[in-house]
Amino acid sequence: MAGRIPQSFINDLLARVDIVDVIDQRVPLKKAGKDYQARCPFHDEKTPSFSVSPDKQFYYCFGCQASGTALTFLLEHDRMDFLDAVESLASSVGMEVPRERSVATDRRAENEPLYQALAGAETYFRARLKDDANAIAYLKGRGIAGITARDFGIGYAPEGWQNVKEALPAFTEAQLLESGLLTRNDKGRVYDRFRERIMFPIRDLRGRVIGFGGRVMGGDGGPKYLNSPETPVFHKSEELYGLFEARTRNRQLRRVVVVEGYMDVVALAQAGVPYAVATLGTSVGRPHFRKIFRYTDEAVCCFDGDQAGRQAAWRALEAALAEISEGKQLKFAFLPEGEDPDSLVRKGGAAAFTGHMDNAVPAVDYLFDKLSDGLSLDSVADKAKLAGLAAPYMELVQAGLLRDFMQARLAAMTDGLSAAAAPREARRPARPAPPVSSGALSRMSDRLLTHLLKQPRLVDTLSSDKRRQFDELPGLLAQVVAFLGEHEEAGVEELLAHWADEADYTTLLRLAERPRDMADELAAQEFLDGIDQYIRQVHRGAERELLRAVKEDPSRENLLRYLSRKQSASEGAAD
Repeated sequence: MAGRIPQSFINDLLARVDIVDVIDQRVPLKKAGKDYQARCPFHDEKTPSFSVSPDKQFYYCFGCQASGTALTFLLEHDRMDFLDAVESLASSVGMEVPRERSVATDRRAENEPLYQALAGAETYFRARLKDDANAIAYLKGRGIAGITARDFGIGYAPEGWQNVKEALPAFTEAQLLESGLLTRNDKGRVYDRFRERIMFPIRDLRGRVIGFGGRVMGGDGGPKYLNSPETPVFHKSEELYGLFEARTRNRQLRRVVVVEGYMDVVALAQAGVPYAVATLGTSVGRPHFRKIFRYTDEAVCCFDGDQAGRQAAWRALEAALAEISEGKQLKFAFLPEGEDPDSLVRKGGAAAFTGHMDNAVPAVDYLFDKLSDGLSLDSVADKAKLAGLAAPYMELVQAGLLRDFMQARLAAMTDGLSAAAAPREARRPARPAPPVSSGALSRMSDRLLTHLLKQPRLVDTLSSDKRRQFDELPGLLAQVVAFLGEHEEAGVEELLAHWADEADYTTLLRLAERPRDMADELAAQEFLDGIDQYIRQVHRGAERELLRAVKEDPSRENLLRYLSRKQSASEGAAD
């Protein structure tokens, strides 16, 4: 079973790979003195500012500050997963990738039978599709060609109660239940979950089948769509149907379009729009946007133009605000009444659909249009109301140029009332990152980050409760913990690559270069002890800030927030 790749191997690999060869295969380089130059592949420019140093085995852009190693380049330019990038480089120099065992490795070993069972079920469903004339006729009636069905692995679950169990005799009933392929009723009877449905395999970013979506062909076969349940390998609130296929077809995704159904994704890909994804029976949430923005800079949510569609758009906006920035843009496209992506693309082709996407409404415009709807901005009272309504949404946006722009726009709409009208605590960033260079909390954060950079899988030692607490904490440490929790194979190289374009990159690079000053076992214990202390200190700091806000502005809202925080702290201590 594959485990984490040792950092020593990564170092050896980068020492053997020639970064000039790696980049020149993708971006033609020209000799310039002892280095090589090209126009930067990461931003538009007319004069070459992208430099590759064969001596340092490093690239750097003087225009956009993109930088890194050959491995970083594959991660950022080709949008490869970490494992794929390492294996690609290793193959190019004839090296075999080793593995280390870890807590995460053991967990993956436990899940391996589930992946194998789901892969076997996909093979079975695809074979049954070829045998069923009605299922084939249904797909043809929906305009789905055979090659498209093949590319998406579409299959068919026939009628019957024990088909999957009989088709996969190598797996125990318990394993098939855990994978979601079987289900158990209240009387204890175990039978196939999917029956008489068109089957859409759902894949993770490595292409492994992690679940299924089943669609009825008629109107009387239960729910229209039936998805796999939550399993150890399938978490529907985090996954997107079609993202693996979109990345396979587009190594550099200029845009990702979020639609509502599996059939929309398939029909769009067939029509020449191979960058659509769909949620799995849930609203599009923050984990979805976090995943999308890892691979593209523009997300367009495509909804019906009716009231339900606009409510869905607002929920998506609220979920996305913490993930958008000047470099990551969200837009909304509303389709004409009675149309969905499938019908629209079948009538007008790809051009009709992409035309709607090109004219999508930017999230910031949609936010201010919705908040100001029904208000008269000639009225001082309504201007103050708009400022108050906008404040909690503004504080969700990351500090940076986009939030500065939004604050300037709000000030223009309210004649400068925004600063005066918003509550004092709302005018502060919701999750301010502590200064890197000063303060005990910053030093504590640096120390914990250093441990993670030396041993990234220390994150596996954190309990689920600690993970949940970190989801609400500010700063770089919490972001790194979240990233490592989502990417089990990530090492220090992928961490640095992920933050390569961020202001925090220099901090991570500085900490990564610190010499190791204690044994791994001692570092692991210091990490666990330090995490508890760090969480307590952050909460105490937030408490002091809130108490200060109450003293400065003893409004009822501030007082209630203060009392609520005190009660939560008391309950936490009691636990």
